[in-house]
Amino acid sequence: MTRRVVRVAVDAMGGDRAPQEIVAGALAAASDEVAPILYGPQERLDPIAGGLEIVHTEQVVAMHEKPSDAVREKRESSLFLACRAVREGTADAVVGAGNTGAMLAAALVEIRRLPDVHRPAIAVPIPALGGPSILVDAGANADARPEHLVQFAHMGAVFAEEIVGLPNPTVALLSIGEEPEKGNRLVREAHAELASTPGLNFVGNVEGRDLLRKAADVVVCDGFTGNITLKLLEGTIQATLETFREEVTASRRGELGGLLIRPAARAMRMRLDPDTYGGAYLLGLRGLVVIAHGNSSSTAIANAVRYAARGVAGGVVDRVGDRLATRVREAAAP
Repeated sequence: MTRRVVRVAVDAMGGDRAPQEIVAGALAAASDEVAPILYGPQERLDPIAGGLEIVHTEQVVAMHEKPSDAVREKRESSLFLACRAVREGTADAVVGAGNTGAMLAAALVEIRRLPDVHRPAIAVPIPALGGPSILVDAGANADARPEHLVQFAHMGAVFAEEIVGLPNPTVALLSIGEEPEKGNRLVREAHAELASTPGLNFVGNVEGRDLLRKAADVVVCDGFTGNITLKLLEGTIQATLETFREEVTASRRGELGGLLIRPAARAMRMRLDPDTYGGAYLLGLRGLVVIAHGNSSSTAIANAVRYAARGVAGGVVDRVGDRLATRVREAAAP
């Protein structure tokens, strides 16, 4: 049987290193099974596209632009047209490394939410000891209400179970202490709702220091807290790896020891490097959206495109939508 080619729309103009790194990453991800489509000005992309399909756009959403301005004035930009391609079926998924707020706005306007979703959320796999842990929301919603965190928990649990393969995933709430009464008003109220929600394997509060020790299969928080947490973890991991490399190369003895542990060090770097996934799924939409870091390298973009293709092949949108609808019905049942 001939495998289906997954078409991934790529906002070639989104990100701090656009378009060169974005296009290079898309080229690296292209294969017989994955077909990236570049969105952006033809004259800028033609010299570096390497034969990839280009959809010409006159407009570009800059990193500093307000999402509301982008919605009003940039509906024909590379970002919005790439998202529109998913809604219209000319692309199976979209990848963007640009303005996260504008990416969320474009996805909501062009692709739209699943019927039972209040707010989409970014789900990021954290390379914890003992296997990945899913952090949700990692930045889509700076402000949230308790009922939103409950839904994030449902979406994260469905993602962990259906896509990562974790049966009956544990769900925890990120707070400043393990006791139910710890945290701000949002966390305290969300804890009470999560604890009384059927269908969730809720294990209580966890603290930030435990995230890399696999605090739970799914860790829930508002997007403001989640984004700070994610970037702190990534910065800590990067600084640790750089310090380790400096120490190994600081002396002849260190270099000799480094040769012996090189395979283990390489495996550790692959496991901890944020570029390994390249991006994160924006859950709760009618189409597949992968949000990459603004400073993504070509390696990160290539992995983000492959990650999008795997999500399409794995039916992420349909499976999350079906399971979430089922859980909503179960929760509403008397």
